[in-house]
Amino acid sequence: MLHRYLPMTEEDKREMLKTIGVASIDDLFADIPEQVRFRGEMKVKPAKSEPELWKELVALAEKNANLKQYVSFLGAGVYDHYIPAVVDHVLSRSEFYTAYTPYQPEISQGELQAIFEFQTMVCELTGMDVANSSMYDGGTALAEAMLLSVAHTKRKKVLISSAVHPQYREVVRTYAKGQQLEVKEIPYDGGVTDLAALEAEMGDDVACVVVQYPNFFGQIEPLKAIEPLVHEKKSLFVVASNPLALGILTAPGAFGADIVVGDMQPFGIPTQFGGPHCGYFAVKTPLMRKIPGRLVGQTTDEDGRRGFVLTLQAREQHIRRDKATSNICSNQALNALAASVALSALGKRGVKEMAAMNMQKAHYAKSALEQRGFASPFAGPFFNEFVIRLGRPVDEVNGRLLEKGIIGGYDLGRDYPELAGHMLVAVTELRTKEEIDRFVNELGDGHA
Repeated sequence: MLHRYLPMTEEDKREMLKTIGVASIDDLFADIPEQVRFRGEMKVKPAKSEPELWKELVALAEKNANLKQYVSFLGAGVYDHYIPAVVDHVLSRSEFYTAYTPYQPEISQGELQAIFEFQTMVCELTGMDVANSSMYDGGTALAEAMLLSVAHTKRKKVLISSAVHPQYREVVRTYAKGQQLEVKEIPYDGGVTDLAALEAEMGDDVACVVVQYPNFFGQIEPLKAIEPLVHEKKSLFVVASNPLALGILTAPGAFGADIVVGDMQPFGIPTQFGGPHCGYFAVKTPLMRKIPGRLVGQTTDEDGRRGFVLTLQAREQHIRRDKATSNICSNQALNALAASVALSALGKRGVKEMAAMNMQKAHYAKSALEQRGFASPFAGPFFNEFVIRLGRPVDEVNGRLLEKGIIGGYDLGRDYPELAGHMLVAVTELRTKEEIDRFVNELGDGHA
């Protein structure tokens, strides 16, 4: 998407200088001593015309392996999904594209309603009572969930499954360091959180337990079995979840989750080099006043007409700093709007069908790979990602796949030394049978 802006003409400059009462631009710097002013030429390339610049930028962009020309089986938190055409159309409207925080409801009803609808759809997906207006991304949303849990329980220990996204765990550890919190990782067993290890670590000092659903390996965590272990010690149960998976899986709220967070990237947000994204944050009613960021609420004006306003703003710019729940200073409103428009365009039936297609195609791919001799270390149920053992370096395999126009899966050895030579494969609804079969054929024989 290209946005052009008209340049400032010499006449424009003269009019502005005349309006503020100065003769030249140099007069604006009169207070700066002459000896510290730079009078030379900046070492920058000469300006190019718009057509020349456009050609240069296109040439640079074409050096990237983009998803319009390459077939992707890479996921690990960022996925190649269908984006309805209406998403970009709505985002390009100036009242949304340039909108700031809607402090003035009388001129921000469109923005406020869009955020309200976002909150509503997040609650419906997660089975929770309240959702905020959005977060930066899934990782920071999870870290904020940890901080809320610590503040609510007044405990300093956090248990997090090692099957949670490695980058999410890094963000959690970064947030915890400044607060002097203890973060303890619970190992995985068979691709899911080790329940025996979790039970052994549970105590009266645990603020929360964090799991991912589906987890980083694509496996479905047994939330029903985890919940009683957590609540028996009056700890909070935090679940990070792929929102698309919730179109077909039972919502975490139905399993007793206290906080559900995640990344809305699967809905209407392109991969775009890993960001920006849009996080979501949902809680049960008792935690509503401790939720970070902002809440948009529905009300009526003096004439009885439906309207929307910022209802709760528990951040340090609005209330006393020591009472604030977070210092998050902006929500991802435009990306939240993208997710809202995508969800609205798909509808309940469309979201469910899209989730089902992901699951079906991923299972077809895994079965085809197993028939070619590629084994998986994990046998449990999974959504749209699964792990296969290659028996050779993943980066070498991915290099050969890239030459064939295929972006391969994630090298798990980067984060899990015990899984060196294992690839995390993602299969979304956009992958065709022909593309999956080509991927399987290019991988070759798993028996070799």
